[in-house]
Amino acid sequence: MRSVHGTNELYDSVARAGADLVIRRYSSSFGMASRLLREPVRGHVRNVYALVRIADEIVDNPDAGLGSTERSAMLDALLADVRQSLVTGYSANLIVHAFALTARACDIGDDLIDPFFASMARDLDPAPHTPESIDRYVYGSAEVVGLMCLRVFLATETDRSARYDELAPGARRLGAAFQNINFLRDLAQDTDTLDRGYFPGVDPDNFTDADRDRILNDIDADLAAAQNAIGHLPPSSRRAVQAAHDTFAELGVRLRATPAEQIRRERVRVPGRVKLRIAGNAVRQDLR
Repeated sequence: MRSVHGTNELYDSVARAGADLVIRRYSSSFGMASRLLREPVRGHVRNVYALVRIADEIVDNPDAGLGSTERSAMLDALLADVRQSLVTGYSANLIVHAFALTARACDIGDDLIDPFFASMARDLDPAPHTPESIDRYVYGSAEVVGLMCLRVFLATETDRSARYDELAPGARRLGAAFQNINFLRDLAQDTDTLDRGYFPGVDPDNFTDADRDRILNDIDADLAAAQNAIGHLPPSSRRAVQAAHDTFAELGVRLRATPAEQIRRERVRVPGRVKLRIAGNAVRQDLR
């Protein structure tokens, strides 16, 4: 049955359910933090995450039968579908459809979407990163995702444009911190499975504690800068962002305590019980 606005409510709800399934199956950390968001913010953030996840899956899926040419074509098709859905409000791809619902409601446009897809395409380029290219890559792959979420957080605020400009630097720093922590914890997979290097000047096969600490010092600075912005977020999103921030800060502590040669071999994790404690602390802190 169609609503008076001509949108298919059943199709919309199925698309949102698909996005919810993606975040629950792919990310325990973000999945747990997202449950602290209030609706409709929670659903919108899940819609953003789901699109990011399937784009990432195109370039990172280890299926040897998919070469860079096929992956590039899939990524281009996905971007074309996203662009069309922003105009029409509809896609036959349920995840794209869910993202379009959010993008149109929260003013997420090409200024954020295009850099994201450019970074995904860069993963298909075998050329090693330079300091300049990795800055562009992190901006597109992570910082703009933080900015998309910020658009969602502020969508119903009367002064959302001014507040977006104020809080955007913190959102970018948080996205960069999350990305670089993941680069560090995924060092083995990125090197051995995907043949990628995200730390220019660092030799993964001679990774040292000094390398680890230098990377973590930059991450800690980004987390500290992001922390200054979290308290200015709307109540509908503040506790969830704090929980995500603190989970990654805990991961940073655990990485710093892990020998570099072990990071090179194994993925460091935060146990589920610790994530629950962190989430509880974020809620209690927000209630003060």
